[in-house]
Amino acid sequence: MIRPVLIALAAGAWLMAAGTAGAQPAPEAAKIDYARGENWLCLPGRKDACASDNTATIIRADGRLERETWAADPRAPVDCFYVYPTVSNDNAILSDMTANDEERRVVEQQLARFASKCRVFAPLYRQFTLTALRASMMGQPLPGGVPASAPRPDTGYNDVVDAWRHYLKTENKGRGVVLIGHSQGSGVLTRLLANEIDGKPEQALLVSAILAGTNLPVDPGKTTGLLKSIPTCTSATQTGCVVAYATFRSNVPPPPATLFGRPREPGTGREVACTNPAALGGGAAPLDAYLATAGNGQDPSGWVKGGPRIDTPFVKVPGLLTGACVSRGGMNWLEVTVKGDPADPRLDDIRGDVMAGTQVNAAWGLHLIDVNLAMGDLVGLVGSQSRAWAARKP
Repeated sequence: MIRPVLIALAAGAWLMAAGTAGAQPAPEAAKIDYARGENWLCLPGRKDACASDNTATIIRADGRLERETWAADPRAPVDCFYVYPTVSNDNAILSDMTANDEERRVVEQQLARFASKCRVFAPLYRQFTLTALRASMMGQPLPGGVPASAPRPDTGYNDVVDAWRHYLKTENKGRGVVLIGHSQGSGVLTRLLANEIDGKPEQALLVSAILAGTNLPVDPGKTTGLLKSIPTCTSATQTGCVVAYATFRSNVPPPPATLFGRPREPGTGREVACTNPAALGGGAAPLDAYLATAGNGQDPSGWVKGGPRIDTPFVKVPGLLTGACVSRGGMNWLEVTVKGDPADPRLDDIRGDVMAGTQVNAAWGLHLIDVNLAMGDLVGLVGSQSRAWAARKP
């Protein structure tokens, strides 16, 4: 994955804040016409960003390489509706509706592989940009001189609601649907679930929701909370449930000032959900990761000592990574352990930390690769849940 996209993914978690209390909301923007194909990054049957190459090289611990092919399923029984994280480099508070390289790259990393299990839909939306986010994080005025403390516009969320309603009206036709998001996208989808789906007729269509890199509030010891009737998933055949998590290395746990692992609104009495995509029932399990071969400082020639340059866009590293949900200090997170062995030729560590110069920014964990770390598990889960949903459908 190319570095600017990675930085952008990390930034998205800041956007949970709605803005200054008591401030006047921004004027409502003109609505987007989602009947127009150019307002979608991905649509079924189209040669777009989701029609990318998902071939992977499997790298065994002993350095052996195997090529794994991939194909979309044009007859997939369910749909996937995806909202991407903060990636826009537009020089404005809100992005425009033109897809640039950063929007296209992120769906290649986070969504395209799901097309083997579902029809994929990814609307463009006028998100709070990376440009504005950087200014806000550094305490500088936003583009146009707007104070960093100004309320965040609801434009992006309203766009996604409009896209969702258009999808339901014109494309769904009673099909099951999986919601997929990361960071800012997960925040938007959490609101969509709470306002448009939870306790409403549309809930019957929900196969599951994947909310990566976010803080989903649940009641202590419970599987529900903010979402009153949509629980977190506890088995691969459960439907109408949510997978929610944020990842940290086992040797770099979240610090007290972490951005993840606890609710952003103190005093609610709730905690943050952690759902391990590789072990929904709990415990530790190997993670079926699909990691980008290059980018974020990774050399395609460095995956195997003395080995060839990897020429596929993704690699798999069986046995290198395990994940387990951890609860400690009032926080819950998905702990990732890297089991590198200096005695074998495969590389011993992965890239994905958010960096502050040359130092790891522990507050962010492995936010850059939340989705990649469990991609195989998530795709497999969509497959098993879609079969279960179809079996239960009246």
